[in-house]
Amino acid sequence: MHTEDTEDTEVGAESDEFRLPRSRAANERLHSLIPGGAHTYAKGDDQYPENLAPVISHGRGAHVWDVDGNRYIEYGSGLRSVSLGHAHPRVIEAVRRELDRGSNFVRPSIVEVEAAERFLATVPTAEMVKFAKNGSDATTAAVRLARAATGRPRVALCGDHPFFSVDDWFIGTTPMSAGIPAATTELTVAFPYGDLAATEELLTRYQDEIACLILEPAGHTEPPPGYLAGLRELADRHGCVLVFDEMITGFRWSEAGAQGLYGVTPDLSTFGKALGNGFAVSALAGRRDLMERGGLRHSGDRVFLLSTTHGAETHALAAAMAVQATYVEEGVTARLHDLGERLAAGVREAAAAMGVGDHLVVKGRASNLVFATLDEDLRPSQRYRTLFLRRLLAGGVLAPSFVVSSALDDIDIDHTVDVVARACAVYRKALDAADPGPWLGGRPVKPVFRRLA
Repeated sequence: MHTEDTEDTEVGAESDEFRLPRSRAANERLHSLIPGGAHTYAKGDDQYPENLAPVISHGRGAHVWDVDGNRYIEYGSGLRSVSLGHAHPRVIEAVRRELDRGSNFVRPSIVEVEAAERFLATVPTAEMVKFAKNGSDATTAAVRLARAATGRPRVALCGDHPFFSVDDWFIGTTPMSAGIPAATTELTVAFPYGDLAATEELLTRYQDEIACLILEPAGHTEPPPGYLAGLRELADRHGCVLVFDEMITGFRWSEAGAQGLYGVTPDLSTFGKALGNGFAVSALAGRRDLMERGGLRHSGDRVFLLSTTHGAETHALAAAMAVQATYVEEGVTARLHDLGERLAAGVREAAAAMGVGDHLVVKGRASNLVFATLDEDLRPSQRYRTLFLRRLLAGGVLAPSFVVSSALDDIDIDHTVDVVARACAVYRKALDAADPGPWLGGRPVKPVFRRLA
């Protein structure tokens, strides 16, 4: 367990007196200057119990400290991006080395080719790669490239997956579609995960109109046997581009992503999150004949694929190379799986012992665990999620999910399970009362995608 002599205070006993006065004041400052009070909606204070949204001072390994001086075991770090733990020595060393050499030039840096070589050695199913700063730019570039290659206007996305891009082709399909023309949204259609027949029906209905199928190759459930291979065959038969969004599955499923684990090669794939261990770097990768349409060595119409001032900052690419080397050499994916298995088993056992095993449900691949909070009728409940998050926070666990980082140790997992057990005891009381209200401490948490604030 990482500690600091001057800042090693766990959040106090689980009590309704638990407060975060400095974080509350900082949140007010954030809202006065930044729309939503955060730069990512999933980090908003509406995602946490009222007045219990910690504002972070710093982090190290699997722990973070808030501005009130409380230390937490953190899960889902950086929206799943910090999979090696905060301030990982190998990554930080690589970044510092490049910072002393300059970060951005008028011509490509030699680091760019080194990073591309490292990436393509790690993800051998891809033939070319282009780096950017965020996942949305990469997925939108994939969509643009697919439209250019096929001459077709429509995008078919997997409707069972929560997020693909901040750009109009996706956000127009969500409840937060204000400002997006209907004509744009009408060009995006959806298919259900795991249902090849429904996907084929969609491709037939929009015959010769769908440019690509884009999906996360795996999520909270494993792909049904033959499903990804079946999508590959459908895409080939209907002449559309198959795009795997590997923002989450990249590295957490295998170093080469879900495509490396399941043995199905997409035409294009996008990576991010774990790629930089918190540094801003993403990647679009895929078939040479497609990717070259955004280059200078083809005879067709040029595609404005990706062109970013900061996309090839040397320190971010150095971080990506250090991350990939660490994963491969230290078996990080296997460690994430082992930690997740231990955590999932402990949480399920604690929930069952407190009589809420059917209401607090842990699901997903062991390296990417999430939890569902269900009410008395076994329906998803934001109110019970609020109760649960509140008790976790009071016990020193910051966990919008149970997504692990490799910096966790057995002591962290054991402490988390103990806090979950105490939280489940309160959960049981609320279920018996058929009302979690007395334990909420204010308004419930809210879903990110909603029409009104």
